[in-house]
Amino acid sequence: MEHINGFKAAVAAVVGCLTALWGWFGWLVVAWVVCMLLDYGTGTAAALRAGEWSSKVARDGLWHKLGAVVAVLVAAILDGVIGLILANIPALELPFRYEVFASVLVLVWYIMTELGSIVENVGALGAPVPAWLRKAIAALESTVDGAGDKLGSGQDDEK
Repeated sequence: MEHINGFKAAVAAVVGCLTALWGWFGWLVVAWVVCMLLDYGTGTAAALRAGEWSSKVARDGLWHKLGAVVAVLVAAILDGVIGLILANIPALELPFRYEVFASVLVLVWYIMTELGSIVENVGALGAPVPAWLRKAIAALESTVDGAGDKLGSGQDDEK
């Protein structure tokens, strides 16, 4: 029992340290990485189950994930540049403290995309998926799209 309590204390200490280091944004990144891993794993399992696994398709999936990582990095750079501009140009002020915005929207959009894909993969593996879960993920993704569209021209460049 003492080993279990020691393990729990160690996990709590690590999580506390990481939270102090990363804050909530870091945990959002961790959630995204976990979703990417789950998506790749469930997609591979679904393809194997269907007898359709292909190394080319698997490689393309990895390239897709790399592209997503680059997109998140671009959003993080944009947030950094906006923060620098706001900190160094006195004429520009916001009524709140700017930390991150574009990065959060991009990360949440990718998380919703990954969750949608995971749910599809789980269905392909034969597990029943509640319709409301699919709808909730789609609704959240649509909400994030709408918030992002308000930043840009309002047109979806992805489609």
